[in-house]
Amino acid sequence: MNFLEAMRVALTGLATNRLRAVLTTLGIIIGVGAVIGLVSLGRGVEDYIKGEFQALGSNVLFVFPSAPTSGTRTTIEPITLREAEDLSSPTIAPSIRQIALEFRVWGTVITGAKRTTLAVSGVSPNFQEVRNWTLRPGGAFISQSDVDAAARVAVLGTTIVERLFGAKDADVVGRSIRINDRVFSVIGALEERSSSFFGDENEVIFIPLTTAQTRLDRARTKDGSYRVDVLHVQAISEDRMDAATREIETYLSAAHDIEFAGEQDFTIINQADLLESLGRITGVLTVFLGMIAGISLLVGGIGIMNIMLVSVTERTREIGLRKAVGARGQDILLQFLIESLTLSIIGGMIGVSLGWLATLIGNALIPQLTLQVTPDAVLLATVVSSFVGIFFGLYPASRAARMRPIDALRFE
Repeated sequence: MNFLEAMRVALTGLATNRLRAVLTTLGIIIGVGAVIGLVSLGRGVEDYIKGEFQALGSNVLFVFPSAPTSGTRTTIEPITLREAEDLSSPTIAPSIRQIALEFRVWGTVITGAKRTTLAVSGVSPNFQEVRNWTLRPGGAFISQSDVDAAARVAVLGTTIVERLFGAKDADVVGRSIRINDRVFSVIGALEERSSSFFGDENEVIFIPLTTAQTRLDRARTKDGSYRVDVLHVQAISEDRMDAATREIETYLSAAHDIEFAGEQDFTIINQADLLESLGRITGVLTVFLGMIAGISLLVGGIGIMNIMLVSVTERTREIGLRKAVGARGQDILLQFLIESLTLSIIGGMIGVSLGWLATLIGNALIPQLTLQVTPDAVLLATVVSSFVGIFFGLYPASRAARMRPIDALRFE
């Protein structure tokens, strides 16, 4: 018997019991659909987290004071404006392009009968560029002249605009607000950012750095400079981020008289390293989700084996008759393997369609995530479903092939 004839016989056998064949493929359909859907979900989360970090700004390091991990040092020296200026010098830190400064002060913000309380950020003029903030048309960001004059001007995020003025798209340029009983003029509003991994980024108020340091707080340090809460350091390139980290650590360790490991009273967060760590975590999560979905494939394979064993039992006399008229064991083996493989492949194709439909539904329900069926996921699901068909169909097929014609014909 040639291959085409074996396929014809196998398909005829499946068509004879159509309902049973359909029910048998359900396990494979659900398993393949679950694999594709969950793998797409895991990759969508990976891409989402990567996009959130890229929205923070490219090649950015975050430097801020923190408690030493060593018990030999308990004091925390603040990071100062003078130190930030030194680090901006190419002779000290040649791997740094620019540094945006931020000083936070807790403030009660009032306009009319509306009020809110939050951390108000005093920032340098280049903060908008480093952190990729976009202004609404007609507005302006903090300028160098605002910083030099410690001007009482403010730029609002959309959450604050809605909270104070009733609507996110309210025209707020030229309006007045009070921060800790001081009158500020609103000079701009920021474009809305989507809710992110880091919370509501639109719940912000930016004012000039010097205004926060002198008018809303007393941030002067013992060296005559002013405290800075966060340095947003932009490296020259992604390849230079590690070098920039070393330059910052070397300079601040010397400036703060750090002698031993663990005495550092500052922390440097490398955006690329953090993204890589989160990428590893989400990668493991994706694999874990795929393995959970793979259990459905295993159950589907066991279902195929069970039905094929039933089919072999039901068709024992047919097998005996075919062997009696000259069919070889390998012909019988091929017939039942084709039946098993056909069930798996058809189930796999329907499962791929089901997984694709699940990604469309996921995109509609969670617009922040971009879910898509990738070719490698389809290839993996197809290969696995085919393997399941061969693996779980091999035993019933070999059992049928080993039957002795005389015993098969006597079977009742």
